[in-house]
Amino acid sequence: MLRVAVVGSGPSGCYTAQSLVHLDPAVYVDVLDRLPCPYGLVRYGVAPDHEKIKSLQNNLRTVLEHERVRFLGGVRIGAGGVPAARLRELYHAVVYCVGAATDRHLGIPGEDLPGSFSATQFVSWYSAHPDAVDDGFVRAARSAVVIGVGNVAVDVTRMLARGAAELSPTDMPQPALTALTASRVTDVHMVGRRGPSQARFTTKELRELAGLPDTQVEVDRDELALDPAYLDPADLPAAQRRNVEVLRGWAESPPTETPRRIHLRFFLRPVELLAEAGRVAAVRFERTAPDGHGGVTGTGQYEEIEAQLVLRSVGYRGVSLEGLPFDEQNGTVPHLAGRVLREGVVAPGEYVAGWIKRGPTGVIGTNRPCAKETVTSLLEDADILVREERRGDPLEALRAEGAEPVEWPGWQSIERAEAELGASLGRTVVKLPDWQSLMTAARGQGS
Repeated sequence: MLRVAVVGSGPSGCYTAQSLVHLDPAVYVDVLDRLPCPYGLVRYGVAPDHEKIKSLQNNLRTVLEHERVRFLGGVRIGAGGVPAARLRELYHAVVYCVGAATDRHLGIPGEDLPGSFSATQFVSWYSAHPDAVDDGFVRAARSAVVIGVGNVAVDVTRMLARGAAELSPTDMPQPALTALTASRVTDVHMVGRRGPSQARFTTKELRELAGLPDTQVEVDRDELALDPAYLDPADLPAAQRRNVEVLRGWAESPPTETPRRIHLRFFLRPVELLAEAGRVAAVRFERTAPDGHGGVTGTGQYEEIEAQLVLRSVGYRGVSLEGLPFDEQNGTVPHLAGRVLREGVVAPGEYVAGWIKRGPTGVIGTNRPCAKETVTSLLEDADILVREERRGDPLEALRAEGAEPVEWPGWQSIERAEAELGASLGRTVVKLPDWQSLMTAARGQGS
C-alpha cells in the first residue's frame, strides 16, 4: 500500500489525487490544506458572478469524496506547522501543490500608499478568504485604476462596476456585498503598458464588460491605432484577433450617458502613484510605443489619471515553503518531470505539481496534464518508495504534532452553516468570511 500526501486542495492538488487513485488501485491519498475549506482558487479566486466556473467545485468534490482520498484541512506545513521533513517521514511520497500565493509588485514610488492594493488582496476580500483584511477598498473612492490587462484585471474591474442586483445572488460575503453596494465608484480605468493585440484577457471575459447594466465601456480609437497589429490583425492568433475585433467595435460605438464608465487604456506604463492628504490620489503614466520586438519603449510623454483606489494586477508569484528548495528567480521549486531537485539531484519521495511547479501560467484545465506528468513520475518510483516502511495512520501522527485537522464532515458542517447564513439574509449560500466562524462551524458548534 502506497501512502501519498498531497499538499494543497486546489485544482492541481485534486487532479493529482485523482490521477493517483485512478492509475494505482493500491494508493491512499491524504489531501492536506492550510485552510479548513477545499478547492483553493476555485473557491477563493474565481469571481463570485462566474457560477459556471465555480461549479467546477462539484467535480473536485467527487475526487475528495473518493474512498481512498481523505481531506485534511486546517493543517499548516512548513513554518509554524508540521515540518516538511516530518511529513516525508509519515508518507511514502509528498506532492506539493501549493500554487503561487503572492503577487508581483510594480516597483514604483508610491506603490505602498493607502488606497493602493494588489488585485489579489481585493479578490481575497470579496471571496471571503479568511486571511483577507477589510481595508475599506472602495470607501470614499470615485475613480479606480486597475493596472494590468489580464483576466484577473477584468474580474476586479467588473466587480467594481457590478450593482447589488447582480451581486446579491452570489456567495459573496455580506460585508463585501454591503460595501460594494454602497460604492460611489463611477469610473474604472483598466490600463496596460502594451497594446490591445498583446492583452492577456480572454475574449469571453472581455465581452462581459459590455453586459454590465448602467455601464459604458469606452475605448480610444487613436490609442488602439498605436498598435500596428490593431490596424492589420490578419496575422494575429485567433484569440487576439477576436479581442481586437471587440475593442474595435467599442471604439466605434457612440458614447452614451450612464452612471458608470469603464475606460480601457493601452500603451501607458505606471511610473508613480501620487498622494494627497496621505492617500493615493492619482497614477502617473508614461506613454509607451512598440519597440518592434514585441516590447515597448518610453516616449517621455506623461499623463495622470485620478484614482482614490489603485489595484495592481500584474501577475502571481510562488512563495518558498520552509524545508523545500526554491528558485527565487522563477518563483518555483526546481524539478525534473515533477520530481523535486535538491542541488540538481532528485529528492526521493518529493514532488510538485501546479503553479509551484511550472509558474502561474495556463487555465484551470492546464493542471490536469501537469498533475498527470507528476503522478506518472511518482508511480514509476513507487517500487522503491514502498520499501520504506510507514506504520500507523498519519492522521494520528499529525495530531501528535499539534495539528487539528478538519476532516470532510467538518467541511460539510461549514457548507451547512453557509447555507443557513444565506437563508437568514434572504440570499442563497453566503460564505463565512473569517477563521473563527469557519472553525466554529467546522467543529459543529453552530453557525
